[in-house]
Amino acid sequence: MFENSIILLDWLGIVVFTITGALVASRNQMDVVGFILLGTVTGIGGGTIRDLLLDAHPVLWVERPQYLGVCILVSIAVFFTAHLAASRYRLILWLDALGLGLFATAGAEKAASLGEAPLVAITMGVISACFGGIIRDVLGKEDSIIFSREIYVTAAVAAASTFIGLDAMGVSRELSVGLALAAGFGLRAGALAFGWSLPRYKPRAPER
Repeated sequence: MFENSIILLDWLGIVVFTITGALVASRNQMDVVGFILLGTVTGIGGGTIRDLLLDAHPVLWVERPQYLGVCILVSIAVFFTAHLAASRYRLILWLDALGLGLFATAGAEKAASLGEAPLVAITMGVISACFGGIIRDVLGKEDSIIFSREIYVTAAVAAASTFIGLDAMGVSRELSVGLALAAGFGLRAGALAFGWSLPRYKPRAPER
């Protein structure tokens, strides 16, 4: 059951992030190969970096080539349907918020299953959630979403920390996963809807 929950979260996160990557390709008016490239690296980028850092063999898409197949199919589907989204950028943000919660939880869960320390597991959740989007924004020549004024990385931390904390307290994995997803997506959704942000650094004159 535990292994299946990790796989399910990976599947959902990959599909959602692949869609965001393909939508960025549509904003840049790329051809279908560009859609596939951007969709695929977004869908599996964060999970790949996570698995490499965890020394997990094989890496998720090497173990399950179906992930690659789904990335390709989803990217092609978006190529033919992206025009249906009235505001692609807004859709990207909301889908990214969902993917953020999914991958932050999945990354933390996988690291915990491998016996990593809680802080390491939380970090792996953040890497899983954020690095696919970073790659997407760099390749798509978009302003990186991690530099947005609204809360972003903090939402990934919230999801990963919630799962690890509840798991350590002996809460069932199903409930831990559900609450972690709610924490990550809810915080990011609130940031998008209400402009939530943390206090930002402001330059000031040095003391004499």
